Amino acid sequence: MTDEPASPVCYAPQADAYMGYATADELIAALNELLEAERAGARVALASAKAATDPAHAALMKAVRADEARWCAMLSAEIRRLGGTPSRRCGAFYGKAMAIADPAERLAFLNRGQSWVVRRLEALRPRVRDDALHARLREMTDSHVENIDLANGFLSDTYGR
Repeated sequence: MTDEPASPVCYAPQADAYMGYATADELIAALNELLEAERAGARVALASAKAATDPAHAALMKAVRADEARWCAMLSAEIRRLGGTPSRRCGAFYGKAMAIADPAERLAFLNRGQSWVVRRLEALRPRVRDDALHARLREMTDSHVENIDLANGFLSDTYGR
């Protein structure tokens, strides 16, 4: 009998990162980045809904705002579940979008922001091992794609874009 362990030290906690999955810290950082972007999008949509003179535009912006708020809540809950603290910041996107006075141009810019979120989610999802979080991020991706399509349809029907 020896005092040496029978097997090497277990490195299971590092296995996820070794296999290409994001660590909890990486997930928290990515989710906070998305949270700040969603918060900015929600604020842009709310301000745009209030300023809209076209009832259809106002309705679209209210729907987008409700969706963005839903994802803010989900992201905040997931960040807390992972042991992190949700960011209280609003992304720089808000100031850039609000500097655009033309409603159609602002909506097109908002859509580009939604596309940015989709790209971020598509890059992050393969690195998420947690099945429940992965499913929520997939649902968020699908929701953003639907909003992009709705906004594109509105821009095309209303402004010929």
